[in-house]
Amino acid sequence: MRLLGLGSGLLATGLALGAGLPAGPEEPSAALLQDYVDPAAVGRRGSQVATLPTPAELEQRGAVIGRINVAVDDIFDESDPREDRVLYRLANRLHVDTKDSVVLAQVLLKPGETYSVQRANETARILRGKRYLYDSVVEPVAYDPDTNTVDLVVRVRDVWSLSPGFGVGRSGGENKARARIVDENFLGRGQYLAAAYTSTVDRSGLSLDFRDQNLFQSWWGVDIGYADNSDGSVANLSLVKPFYSLDTRWSTGFRGLAGDQITPLYDLGEKVNEFRQETDFFGIEGGRSRGLVDGWTTRWLAGYRYDRSRFEESFEDMPTVLLPEDRTLSYPWVGVELIQDRFKTTRNQDQIGRTEDVYLGRSVRAELGYTAESLGGDRSAGIFALSGRSGKYLGKRGLVFVESFWNGRVESGGLADSLLSVGGHYYLRFNEKSVFTMTVEGQRGFDLDLDHQLLLGGDTGLRGYPLRYQGGDTRALFSVEQRYFTDWFPFRLVRVGGAVFADVGRTWGSAPLASESQGWLPDVGFGLRLGNARSGLGNVLHIDLAFPLAGGSDISSMQLLLEARKSF
Repeated sequence: MRLLGLGSGLLATGLALGAGLPAGPEEPSAALLQDYVDPAAVGRRGSQVATLPTPAELEQRGAVIGRINVAVDDIFDESDPREDRVLYRLANRLHVDTKDSVVLAQVLLKPGETYSVQRANETARILRGKRYLYDSVVEPVAYDPDTNTVDLVVRVRDVWSLSPGFGVGRSGGENKARARIVDENFLGRGQYLAAAYTSTVDRSGLSLDFRDQNLFQSWWGVDIGYADNSDGSVANLSLVKPFYSLDTRWSTGFRGLAGDQITPLYDLGEKVNEFRQETDFFGIEGGRSRGLVDGWTTRWLAGYRYDRSRFEESFEDMPTVLLPEDRTLSYPWVGVELIQDRFKTTRNQDQIGRTEDVYLGRSVRAELGYTAESLGGDRSAGIFALSGRSGKYLGKRGLVFVESFWNGRVESGGLADSLLSVGGHYYLRFNEKSVFTMTVEGQRGFDLDLDHQLLLGGDTGLRGYPLRYQGGDTRALFSVEQRYFTDWFPFRLVRVGGAVFADVGRTWGSAPLASESQGWLPDVGFGLRLGNARSGLGNVLHIDLAFPLAGGSDISSMQLLLEARKSF
């Protein structure tokens, strides 16, 4: 969950007010990047465009890739009279453009190779996944039939990545605040650099973070972070070469974390217990694959993890009533992952006016490990993790996604610290501006460790109730939402949408220090959605009013939620 970046918001508002643009509707974009692509700027077009073979035809002919040109569009399109304003032009000049080499380092196609529609589409998906880029296309621009050579353009559009300022958020009746300076695209190199002060219901503190997912323009990624909090500190370091594409043949890397904090337990939205927790984690892993074969990728995985947690009384706000047992897991593991290559693009589903990549295939991942005293653990136990997901269209207007996971330990003849989760999400599109969604989620915990609570409240989807409101060993949540997407693009900064929604959920079973379940807890509400079109700080701002229809008399009759999320 990310907070609303008021620093970038103030900057954007200043640009808009200085430009003197009235807020008003905009005609919807009919194609990817239509508002931003200048056909005359991408190279050899004109009469050649009409004779260009389609991408599928180029692949069928075995066309060889010639030149790959990169085009990085400005934040504001100065060829559009609505964006050809003084402060918009100033923002373009002040912004450091993403370097061509950073984009090229993430392109799966290379000069001299045979053109592939799959690799072109996957390259566009990889680039769209970067927060410092708004959108991307990879397309042929010229073809020479004599040499069977095709030239490509990789076109991306930047967003404003440097965002100093103050952020606020609210959910479940609790406020959050953040003061920070962050650059999602430091010096145009695709690097994340941030310094922040954050205050939440659990803790406050200072943090420094650095991430580079393409270290030295390679596929290696590094993540370094340190936080000095009011209740302890956390340091993390990772260096990983991932399976960056479906055709990647190997991966490797390590991750480490060391920290200590005060971990609270909640009931009815109130803290009822707390303890100090010290955590040390280290993991090394690798994988091999034959790449993409007949539309499927199979990856064989292996690694080692050391995961230790130590607990003691907190001596802070309240006495420690229950203290978890210390836990040390040290285990090798093996796994397998299968992924089907099936993606489509859409718009106005979980984003506003942006290209979205929808997964319509099936995937599954399984891991098995074993910890024992001889390996450095404090117990003998099997460790497992299973997950899967699937997506498909239902008719011409329906779309359904199903996902599940099950992980935990098998020790002393039974399950321990095990969680089974199943969820489904359904979309029904009435037209390009109206989408109905329905979400069903269920979780079942088996002998969860005390520091792993299964909770339901305002921070876990039950929007009309306090955060961490109900606990148990089983929970269910059902939500429906009618989404509206407008053409309103105020000051050329944010795209506007809205939603009306209803949630209902409940918990069952017992959990340490949890009160008896209050049964089904429904709520209704409505809200405004602001899609961030110019900044890398969070995609959709939610401003919601939610009204609980049950629960105790101490619950507020209205909850205000203000937060930035990745989706609608």
